[in-house]
Amino acid sequence: MQLKTFLLIPFLIVPSLMADEGMWTYNRLPLEQLKADHDFEPSAELLTRLQKGSVRLNNGGSGSFVSPSGLVMTNHHVASDCIRKVSSEEKDYVADGFYATTRARELKCPDLELNVLMEIETVTDQVNRGVEDDMDDAAKREAQQAEIARIQKDCRDSTLMRCDVVSLYAGGIFDLYKYKRYTDIRLVFAPEFQAAFFGGDPDNFTFPRYCLDVSFLRVYDKGRPITSPAVLPWDTTGADEQEFVIVSGHPGSTQRLLTEAQLQYERDRRMPFMLDFLTRIGTALEGYGASGGDAARLSRDELFRINNSIKAYTGMLAGLRNRELFAAQSAEEKALRAAVAADAEQQAKYGDAWQKIAAAQSVKNDIYEEYRLLASLGLYSRYITFARHLTRLSAELGKPDGERLEEYQSAGLESLYQQLYSTAPVDPNVEVVKLAESLEFLRDRLSPNDPTVKRLLGNRTPEQVAREVITATKLGDAEFRKQLGANDAASAKDSDDPMMVFYRLVDERAREIRERYENEVDAVEQANGTRIAQARFAAMGANVYPDATFTLRLAFGMVKAYLNDGRKRVAPFTTIGGLFEKATGEDPYELPKRFTTARRRLAEDTPYNLVSTNDITGGNSGSPLLDREGRVVGLIFDGNIQSLSNDFQYSETQARAVSVDVRGMLEMLRDAYRARTLVSELTAAGR
Repeated sequence: MQLKTFLLIPFLIVPSLMADEGMWTYNRLPLEQLKADHDFEPSAELLTRLQKGSVRLNNGGSGSFVSPSGLVMTNHHVASDCIRKVSSEEKDYVADGFYATTRARELKCPDLELNVLMEIETVTDQVNRGVEDDMDDAAKREAQQAEIARIQKDCRDSTLMRCDVVSLYAGGIFDLYKYKRYTDIRLVFAPEFQAAFFGGDPDNFTFPRYCLDVSFLRVYDKGRPITSPAVLPWDTTGADEQEFVIVSGHPGSTQRLLTEAQLQYERDRRMPFMLDFLTRIGTALEGYGASGGDAARLSRDELFRINNSIKAYTGMLAGLRNRELFAAQSAEEKALRAAVAADAEQQAKYGDAWQKIAAAQSVKNDIYEEYRLLASLGLYSRYITFARHLTRLSAELGKPDGERLEEYQSAGLESLYQQLYSTAPVDPNVEVVKLAESLEFLRDRLSPNDPTVKRLLGNRTPEQVAREVITATKLGDAEFRKQLGANDAASAKDSDDPMMVFYRLVDERAREIRERYENEVDAVEQANGTRIAQARFAAMGANVYPDATFTLRLAFGMVKAYLNDGRKRVAPFTTIGGLFEKATGEDPYELPKRFTTARRRLAEDTPYNLVSTNDITGGNSGSPLLDREGRVVGLIFDGNIQSLSNDFQYSETQARAVSVDVRGMLEMLRDAYRARTLVSELTAAGR
């Protein structure tokens, strides 16, 4: 069958017709489509500035350099981990906000890492150098992983950068991403939680919105602010309706290239499982925080993340249960399979890939829950994370790099150590709540008679066990963790610390089930996903973008209104005046006192939040919204509820990315917070 026959299938030309769909890698942009749809022809200079002006934060968010002196703009909810860790019972910067009027007052985040992408290199041939045709899927994966470890280590040793080999198109392409890594990050500004998350959980993933979800950080090196690799200046005039806009950020993960069998597993097993876990942990934290005092503060930040995840998973699951979405995905797969089957050569190469992935779902069904529970969810505590890393470092560091578990290979050790030895406080009371509830979840899902459950609990309740090991452990002390981690974690293996002893009860089984999952599920899905990707390339070439991988992508769109489910037009902008109209004075619609005091100074027709058709997902939080010249007109912080199914299928009809408007940010910084020094720095960069 010739290429022209593939192109006659309607599905296979749909992506090129959907102008705003796609999270595109910088080295594979749809330039012809951008020219045709948006009259946009980005210069090499602009793309370099966008790339080096965009940043990735190791806690799962994005940001951008907005002044020459290392000033980074991101979301409040992305920076909240740092804000929480520099707070105390006496100084609650999450609730009260923070502004450093001088650089000497900027507060260092204990364990935040920031990455700037400097270069992308395709290394597909190198990764597959050791792969032979007669290898089974597990052997292919092992050969690839060994080569990836070598490539990353050689890159790290020669460049001193962070080097990550990224699998795209289910392993159809491997790219090497080289990052400049910064670890001295300091808090400059954060609004009050009431302002950043105005409307609380009821308004989360909705629009209209009225949130000032912004924070500013500064990057230092050797005790001095860096010179930013590139600057994305503010355009204080903002964007207009129907204006072309760009998002440069790091979307976390999407599943648009999964097979129908994989999507069925997501819908019927994994997502309900995750929602069950999150709901259990959230309920436990809510109960703990209800006691008031410092418990309310400490549980608040954990609970915010849990509730946000619950709402996100609920929306994604609803999308998968939508018959039209699933039918469309099914039709796309059938069209591609039919095209492959119509050509004998293509059928021989790719025809059974879908069946093999479907068979792997049966294995996944048998072992996934135990795998995830023993890996993290059934032992959900930062103390357990410390114990697991120290235990495994003692076992892994003596091996050749390519034979280690992926997270202990040389390329990632600096980042791992930064987290492991962080001086950020760990509250034992919150950790008891989390560990007790997760152990109960583990027991309920695996059964009280499961051998691992018996080893962990014996005749005790989950709460008794959690309280006992957390009360007795010394792993909350960063210096103690450093002692255990010294000399390739030599003393960690036989440590008698109660948490270390407790974790060793599960480590062997956790390793066993992980190995089986990687060999019988991951390896099969990757090997056959690669074959499907090759079939798709044969049909469509570069018109297919890869699923998100928490790597830098560009997304293109328009500032655009939409019709809600009741067919009422939703305007693309909200205003400061609308914020005051919605404020009832009661949580979650209560404004900080400074807002009501400053109201007479504020221009109430100033745009505050806006929506656009840019294709985003989790990880894009904190990404700049840019005009065609690369100037900041907004700050991505959310999507509307209709966008949550975008993880599986993009739709421009109602799905929207939600941003803080640059004009609203400027108005509040200048007239509510009186942050004159910060405003001067931001506006000077745009001149």
